[in-house]
Amino acid sequence: MTNYVTAELPEWAENGVLVWSVFGALAVVSLGLFFWERRLAAGPQDDGVRPVPLGRIGAGGHSMNPPAVSARVRGREAELERIGTLVRGPGGGMVVVCGAGGLGKTTLAAEAAAQTRSEGRVVVWIRWRDDPAQLGQDLAQAAHILGLPEDRLEEARTGRVSLVDAVWEHLATVKGWLIVVDNVDTPSRVGPGAGPLAAYRGWLRPHGGGVLLVTSRDTTRQTWGPDADLIHLQPLADDAGGAVLLDAAPHAGTEAEAESLAVRLGGLPLGLNAAGTYLSVPTSRHRTFSAYQHALEAEFADLLGAEHPGAAADPEAARRVVRHTWDLSLDQLHQDGYTLARPVLQLLALFEPAPVPRTLMTPELVTEATGLPATAAGVDAALAGLHQYGLLHTPETDSSEPSSSPAMGRLQLHPLVREVTAHTLTRPEPTDTWLTAIDDHLTQAVDVVTGMPGRTGWPTARLLAPHLPAHLDRSTQRGLTSAVGTLDSLAGALGAAGAASEELLLRRHVLDAETRVLGPGHPDTLASRNNLANTLNRLGEHQQAADLH
Repeated sequence: MTNYVTAELPEWAENGVLVWSVFGALAVVSLGLFFWERRLAAGPQDDGVRPVPLGRIGAGGHSMNPPAVSARVRGREAELERIGTLVRGPGGGMVVVCGAGGLGKTTLAAEAAAQTRSEGRVVVWIRWRDDPAQLGQDLAQAAHILGLPEDRLEEARTGRVSLVDAVWEHLATVKGWLIVVDNVDTPSRVGPGAGPLAAYRGWLRPHGGGVLLVTSRDTTRQTWGPDADLIHLQPLADDAGGAVLLDAAPHAGTEAEAESLAVRLGGLPLGLNAAGTYLSVPTSRHRTFSAYQHALEAEFADLLGAEHPGAAADPEAARRVVRHTWDLSLDQLHQDGYTLARPVLQLLALFEPAPVPRTLMTPELVTEATGLPATAAGVDAALAGLHQYGLLHTPETDSSEPSSSPAMGRLQLHPLVREVTAHTLTRPEPTDTWLTAIDDHLTQAVDVVTGMPGRTGWPTARLLAPHLPAHLDRSTQRGLTSAVGTLDSLAGALGAAGAASEELLLRRHVLDAETRVLGPGHPDTLASRNNLANTLNRLGEHQQAADLH
């Protein structure tokens, strides 16, 4: 740059007021242009739109291909057809594959993805990482794969449009794709923003031209909204469960033996896969379905209840281990404020593998068993949370109950959820304390039921019956008389209700216990023999009744 001095200044330059006025005006204009440019770059701010780092969009950084399915998927044909029909249809939508941990939600989604890809359609796989920003980047990448223009992404980068709206406006124009978002177990945190997912203004929407498939442990319609198609997975049927075992270990036994083991494992795919993997290893101690099933009685903790060293720090490892998979849901419930969910589940696990009357799960029982302060609202919330995550079921009322009886609330755990939970309780405490509380409340419940007028207590009496033999077994000789009285009282109510199988169960158990403890000739034993004979006689088993008499 060259500096120079003129000998004569222009006439206007000698006017200081004019010079400084012009200088000030230029400075103001420059600052105005600077801030105007910044405002244009930032885009409209009053609607919550913010710039997005474009470098992360389109760059990816991790695989968006679906995981490979290593074995044939059994027993999910109807669910796969339901998803496939939606993908091939003209409308698109959102499907939520939901249910408790271990039911094979990810496997079903992966198989649906493989079938969709085999038809030549675009499939994108996204794993929920509990990070709304990352989910947004992944969905933007999916939209980019499906043709979202760079200039539209540039508008999102500069904040002139909302990224979530840009993504879904584009996805609505493209037909026939499948985007899977796997393991959305914390849907309340999906975002963006704090609005409910069911309002469909966030990252997960049912408004695309293809299918958005979400897998989650959250099973509630309230969470997913009215337009989501919920596929609530159930355990596999006996034949499908047996087929899973035979696929993994074809030389471990017959079809009937495989089905028997599948029933023992409750049709839970995670448990079936664990058993099949074990049986397929040549060095395993138990090599047949029958041997494995027999070993479960004595070695359950080692076969299915063993701890995994990495499960506490790695959720993906926890999902693959029967012992730990439900801890993820319980941890989430605790974080969400359902502080009684875990102890209530543990308490239910100490009952027999049969439905438990809802009226039995009271705050008093929870407090006496666990020592934790409990309120009716707290217990209600815990049960609702367990039901929401598929850990607790509420079977429908038995149609054989009297039609005039009110529907009875009943609570039931999946057999493996119950068994694993019971095995992971600390022994001998707190189990002994908890069982004592259960026994006390079973006695109280029978007293209430048998004191009800007419047929009012019959539905509850039938639900209580399967839990009383264990109550009697836990009684010492000193407490035997009281426990026998409880069973006899309920058996009488069941006889009046016409519940013959439940009454027979209690009568037989009382006689066996008294014969063992008091001896066959004791007057109480003889009275119980008489009661059982009378029950058999009413059932038409006259010869058995005569022999007992």
